[in-house]
Amino acid sequence: MKDYNRIKAVLADKKVSNNTLADALGVSAQTVSRWCTNNQQPSIETLFAIAKYLKVDARELLVPMHK
Repeated sequence: MKDYNRIKAVLADKKVSNNTLADALGVSAQTVSRWCTNNQQPSIETLFAIAKYLKVDARELLVPMHK
């Protein structure tokens, strides 16, 4: 499975739990878990909401593409 986002890493850096993020966004902890394991990806709108909550640039939540 390919990694598309860094949500798990940024949550760890910010010391924010999956449950805390889930509560802040009004989604289930299971949804946040799926984002963290890259089994599911958040919508663009949700990605920006995550970035706003964590006070990071949305680009920090994405894995850079290198060729």
